[in-house]
Amino acid sequence: MTFLELLKPQAVKVVAAASSKKRLMHDIADLAESAYALSAPAVIEALMERESLGPTGVGHGVALPHARMHGLDRVKGVFILLEKPVEFESVDRQPVDVVLSLFAPADAGVEHLKALALVSRTLRDAALCNKLRANPDAATLHAILTEDRSSQAA
Repeated sequence: MTFLELLKPQAVKVVAAASSKKRLMHDIADLAESAYALSAPAVIEALMERESLGPTGVGHGVALPHARMHGLDRVKGVFILLEKPVEFESVDRQPVDVVLSLFAPADAGVEHLKALALVSRTLRDAALCNKLRANPDAATLHAILTEDRSSQAA
């Protein structure tokens, strides 16, 4: 699995600011709806249900909200870069500005875990996150995410 398979160009967005974690979830849902025709209310519900199990802010300004949903044929992702970080109840208590959200079919087992591992491993790279933060353009962000993953996989 690669970022090219997870993330289409229309699923990448730069957001000036989110007033709260809940507002960020709405931004994620709106992007998932426009990029993949997912139901925004269903996305919000699935993400909030997953967050109730424990926050998905993994530290260093990165959050990986994710959920399983009925009606999907494969794992899909959306990426948001926030120009102004938002409080996210992260493990290190730092606000987040790099957000990659994954949506997996309700019955996806290994595929969902592989995608989550890929995203987690990738966004643990501080140099890559700094490169993302320095390029607030959706097309450039998509190119960075997909280029870096495919060149390392070769």
